[in-house]
Amino acid sequence: MSALDSIAEAREFVSRFGPQALADEALARAAAVQPVLNALITTLPDDPVVLDAAGPIAGIPFVHKDLFCTQGARTTAGSAMLSGFVPPYDATVTARLRQAGARCIGKANMDEFAMGSSNENSAFGPVRNPWDLSRVPGGSSGGSAAAVAAGLVPFATGSDTGGSVRQPAAFCGITGFKPSYGRVSRHGMIAYASSLDQAGVLARSIEDCATVLSVLAGADPLDATSVDVPVDAYQAALGAGVVGMRIGVVGSMFGAGVRPEVAATVRSALAELERAGAILVDIDLATLAHAIPAYYVIAPAEASSNLSRYDGVRYGHRAGDVRDLKSLYRKSRSEGFGIEVKRRILGGTYVLSSGYYDAYYLRAQQVRRLIAEDFARAFAGVDVLAGPTTPDVAFRLGEKTEDPLAMYAADINTVAVNLAGLPAVSLPAGLVEGLPVGLQLIAPAFGESRLFAAGQALQQRTAFHQARAPEVQS
Repeated sequence: MSALDSIAEAREFVSRFGPQALADEALARAAAVQPVLNALITTLPDDPVVLDAAGPIAGIPFVHKDLFCTQGARTTAGSAMLSGFVPPYDATVTARLRQAGARCIGKANMDEFAMGSSNENSAFGPVRNPWDLSRVPGGSSGGSAAAVAAGLVPFATGSDTGGSVRQPAAFCGITGFKPSYGRVSRHGMIAYASSLDQAGVLARSIEDCATVLSVLAGADPLDATSVDVPVDAYQAALGAGVVGMRIGVVGSMFGAGVRPEVAATVRSALAELERAGAILVDIDLATLAHAIPAYYVIAPAEASSNLSRYDGVRYGHRAGDVRDLKSLYRKSRSEGFGIEVKRRILGGTYVLSSGYYDAYYLRAQQVRRLIAEDFARAFAGVDVLAGPTTPDVAFRLGEKTEDPLAMYAADINTVAVNLAGLPAVSLPAGLVEGLPVGLQLIAPAFGESRLFAAGQALQQRTAFHQARAPEVQS
C-alpha cells in the first residue's frame, strides 16, 4: 500500500519522515497524473498549515473541491466566471481542516458551480476516470473522487446537492459520505442550491470518512443553516456492528433503468451485511419516482437566485467592449457561464416567474414534503435504507452531453436524499465489467453513526474499497 492510500498509512509515514515529505510525495503524484486525469484546477505547493496541530489528520495532505473558499488561493467553482477569484477568507470547512493540521495540495476540478453529473461541464476541461480514461468520473465532485481513486491523497472534500459526492464515489470505486443537511457548515462554500447543498467527504474507506467528518461536523455561527445538534462519536460508531440492524432494501431503487448486473452486485454486497447479522427487509418508497422532476425544478430555481450576483460589476468575470450597463450584464454572464449553468438559470427563472410559480415551484416543494414524509414512514420500521447508488457504471465521455435528460436520470437514486436532508453514503460494492459499482445506504437525519456502523461492517468483510484503479497504478 502507498502512504497516500489511507489516513492510517499517511500518519505512519508522517511519524517517520515528517509532513513535508508526505506533501512532496502527494504533489509529485499529482504532477505525474494531472496530464492524464485533469483532476486539479490549481496546485498548492505552499499551502500554509498549523505546524503544531495534533490529531488524526495533522500533516495529512488532501484535495479541496474548488468551491470551498481558500484565503489567498484561487477558488473558481469550475467556472470562467470566477477564474481569477482569490477569496479574502477561508470557508469554515477550510478553516477546520487547517486548524486540524491537514495540508491542502490542490483544488479539485468540478462541474461548473456544481451543476453536472459527469464533470464534463468544467471550464477547465473534463476529468477522466482512473478506472477507464475514456469514461467520466461522475460529478460534480469528479475531480475529488478521481484524486482519491488515483492515489493522490488519502481524502478529499466534496459537495453534494443531488448526489455529487455519492455518484462520483460510486463511479470511481471509493467511499463518499454525504452528511445530514446542516451537519457541516456551508459558510464559504460557493452556493448552487442553498436548501440542498451539503459538504461531504471522499476517501477509500468509511473509517477515513469518519475521521474527517469528526473534524468538520458541528454548528457554525457563521452559517444560519447549520444545526446545533450534538456530534456523535463517529470513531466509536465504527465498531458498533450490524447485528440486529434492519436494512430496508428499496425495491424502486432496483427498478426500471437499473442495469441488472449492477443490481445483482449491490444485492451481493447486502448479503454480506446479512451474514454479518443485519436483517434485510423489502421496502418501497412510492414517491421516489417524483424526485427527479421535483429536484430539477427546485435546484435550478435556487441556482437562478444564487447566481444572479455574478453580473460583471461586483466581482467575477467582467466583459470588455460594452456600451451600457445592460450590455455589461448580458455579455459578462454570456461569456462567464457555460451552457449547463445557463440552461439551469433559464429553467429556474422560468419556474419562479409570474404565472408559473404556483404551477411548478410551489408544486415541487409540496412533492418535496411528500418525499420527506415517505422516508419518515420507512424509518419507522427500519434503521437504514439501501439500494444502488447509480443505475449503471461510469458512462463514456461525451455519451450523454447532448441529452440533458439522460444525464439527469443518472441521479435517480440520489436526489431524493437531498430533498429530504438525510445522510447517505456510497460504498464500493464490486465491479461490473471491470468498473466500480456503489451501494448506497441512507439513514434518518443526524443518523450518521448508523451509516458508519454498517459501512465498517461491510468493509471488514470485503476488500472492494482497497481495489486500485488500473489506469493509474504506479
